[in-house]
Amino acid sequence: MTNPVTVEVSRGKLVESRHRGSLAVVDDSGKLVCAIGDAEARVFPRSAIKVLQALPLVESGAADALDFDDAELALCCASHNGEGVHVKSARVMLIKAGLSEDDLECGSQWPKRLEDIADLVRADEEPGALYNNCSGKHAGFLGLAKALGAPTKGYVLPDHPVQQEIKATIQEFTGEELTVDVCGTDGCSIPTYASPLKGIARAFAVFGTGKDLEPNRAQACERLYEACVNEPFMVAGTERFCTDIMAAFKGRVFVKFGAEGVFCASIPEKGLGVALKCDDGGTRGAEVMMGAVLEVLLDKSEEEAKALDAYVNPPIRTRAGFEAGEVRPAETFLSALKDALA
Repeated sequence: MTNPVTVEVSRGKLVESRHRGSLAVVDDSGKLVCAIGDAEARVFPRSAIKVLQALPLVESGAADALDFDDAELALCCASHNGEGVHVKSARVMLIKAGLSEDDLECGSQWPKRLEDIADLVRADEEPGALYNNCSGKHAGFLGLAKALGAPTKGYVLPDHPVQQEIKATIQEFTGEELTVDVCGTDGCSIPTYASPLKGIARAFAVFGTGKDLEPNRAQACERLYEACVNEPFMVAGTERFCTDIMAAFKGRVFVKFGAEGVFCASIPEKGLGVALKCDDGGTRGAEVMMGAVLEVLLDKSEEEAKALDAYVNPPIRTRAGFEAGEVRPAETFLSALKDALA
């Protein structure tokens, strides 16, 4: 099945490039509300499901035992820029667990922003694992390992108790069995399991409302949701979709980007979960797709509309700053969304 064009990139009056993709919107009873493209195809959700991977940390009591605050819990769910506050918070989380940067098994990564790279270069330093965009998630994994009485070494391996707990959680939320034949290795070295978009969307619908979850799990979902929407900067950082949209919508939505063009959202006021994939793995296409979904689904204040428009219709500019075109939702994609969701 060839997925439809979802995003167009114009230059002048012509369309210069196109992105194809697929999308699923599911309610918290498991009903598929909207499917565009192949919602049954398995995709690797990558970092878009970090909030689900953080649930065992909260459910186990480890987050309380380690005295993690909202900012630190949000960092557990983050794909951060490697800005100063992100790095410092990840370090503090490790200290609370009696560990250090040396215990992280996610690998090192340069910060996303040139300003932060320049700070390291001026200091004649290279980034360690704390700068990895997944360092908060991994600090949470290590905290969970300590709570489980499991070894901290090898916590990224598929058969480690931490990863087994996470796998079981994702299976329960998506309703999909995660077997070795759909398992890959994520960029930060942990297992990643491919699931149908409709199952991932189901997971985010239930995460947002807690419907039919047992009390401890529902409370853990609410706590992580509130941590992320109250501390959106920790989830991503400066000039990032997730941070800017959650800050503007003030608790109404949870959004999380993942590598290779995956994006997920929880919209509790609608009882809906969203999962989408831009086929070419591009960030710009995935952001416009998610922005279009939110634009169709939600009534917006002036502030919310302004924040969203910056990502739904971002301009294409010349090196001198002149507008030469735009990235926009394809008309057929918008029409399909409106028919299903408006």
